[in-house]
Amino acid sequence: MARTRIGIIGAGGVAARHARVLSENTDAQVTGVTDVLPEAAARLAGDHGARVFPTVEALIDSGLDAVYVCVPPFAHGDAERAVIAAGLPMFVEKPISINSEIAHEIAALIAERDLTTAVGHHWRYLPVVERARELLGGRPIRLISGAWLDKVPPVSWWARADRSGGPVVEQAAHVIDLARHLGGEVDEVFAYGNGTPPEAPATPGADVDGATTAVLRFASGAVGTLAATCVLGWKQRAGLEVYADGLALALTETELVIRDGSGTEVIDCDPVIAHHAVDRAFVAAVRGEQDDIRVPYAEATRTHDVALAVSASVAAGRPISVSRTEAARA
Repeated sequence: MARTRIGIIGAGGVAARHARVLSENTDAQVTGVTDVLPEAAARLAGDHGARVFPTVEALIDSGLDAVYVCVPPFAHGDAERAVIAAGLPMFVEKPISINSEIAHEIAALIAERDLTTAVGHHWRYLPVVERARELLGGRPIRLISGAWLDKVPPVSWWARADRSGGPVVEQAAHVIDLARHLGGEVDEVFAYGNGTPPEAPATPGADVDGATTAVLRFASGAVGTLAATCVLGWKQRAGLEVYADGLALALTETELVIRDGSGTEVIDCDPVIAHHAVDRAFVAAVRGEQDDIRVPYAEATRTHDVALAVSASVAAGRPISVSRTEAARA
């Protein structure tokens, strides 16, 4: 069977990571790249023997089997619509938009065409996450505590809420997705932001909260917390703690700490495993060889709704139900 021909929309850092992984996959080939910055597209295409295309439409018309959409949060929408209109399988990097309207519009269009999709919540492919699910088994989860404590990434749009959606939407979405994966759906959130943007000299006009905290109520009856900050000069911690009867789990990209009545066990993990697995699963699904896509677009919208509800609660100063309607109204 011929290699799967893949086009990439966007040529930033996350696109470069996917291109590297895809180029190592003997079943895939990056054949084209487009970006609003032609020089960025040229660099990425040159690294992988691909062609540069001036527009999304030209890339799609080049004869592809699938498309990766790796654009900044504010740029989602038009690219996905074009890929869907062409009927092509699509991988979309998170966050899938900065609002609810675009995400749910795209989800509806995908459902109409019954397209194969995946979103880059690669944490679900970590072996330690699979082990955590096994350990939890049928135990009722009582408490989930998530955190993303980090710095402002070195891109000009990140510290602007109308460009990134803010730290919870852009960064902590990974933790929210993991909380949903282990603990089920979130019904309601109540959040506060400290109202002061990070000091980001390289990003004038910063207006995102430097710190956010939220309480989450899960449909299962579990309760949770989320803490996010972007005021550090380093990545302090990104992960999740889960507490069930007689069991405590602490989970990050690099390890799982298990504690129960018999003692403590630490399982190390290489996060690169998940980077490869999420792309390998998408390519295999496109080729009709295996269906191990763990976060199709519709599933990602539910994580996105929780992140948007946190932001809406900060703005409204009240609890927000996790639904598209109320998050949008707030």
